[in-house]
Amino acid sequence: MKLLVILFATFILALLGTFLVQGKPDFIFSGNLGMAVFIIFTGFSHFKFQKGMAMMIPEFIPARMFWVYFTGVLEIAAGIGLMIPGIRETTALLLIIFYVLVFIANINSSRKRINIFKADYTGPGMKYLYTQRIPMQVILIVWTWYFGIYLH
Repeated sequence: MKLLVILFATFILALLGTFLVQGKPDFIFSGNLGMAVFIIFTGFSHFKFQKGMAMMIPEFIPARMFWVYFTGVLEIAAGIGLMIPGIRETTALLLIIFYVLVFIANINSSRKRINIFKADYTGPGMKYLYTQRIPMQVILIVWTWYFGIYLH
C-alpha cells in the first residue's frame, strides 16, 4: 500500500500545481500523472528487484526473467502513454488488461509467501493478498479507467 502514497501524493501535488498555474485544478492531467508516476516507479522496480519478481511468475511460464524485464518496460511505456492525450485511452485500456493479468502473479506470490525485495519466502502470504493487494488492484483499475478512459 506504500505505493498508493506515490499515486495519491502525485495526484494532490499535480492538482495543487495546476490550480496555481492555471487557476483551476486539472483532474485529467493530475489523475493520469499520478498513475504515470506510480506505474513508472513500479516499472523501474522490475530492474531493481528482478529476482524476487521472477519468483512471482508461475513455474509453467518459461523465460521468467524475460517477462520481468519485459513487463517493467511495458509499465514504463504505459506511464509515458498515459501522459500523451492521443494514446491515453488505448494505453489506459491496455493497462487495465495488464493489471488483471498480472494479478495471477500476485496470487502466486502470496500463495508462496514470496518477498520480492529479499527474493525469498518470508513474504506476508495470503493475508496480504486479501487485505492489501486485492483492494490496491481495484483502486488501480478504477483509477486508470476513470482518469484514462471515462474523463478522457
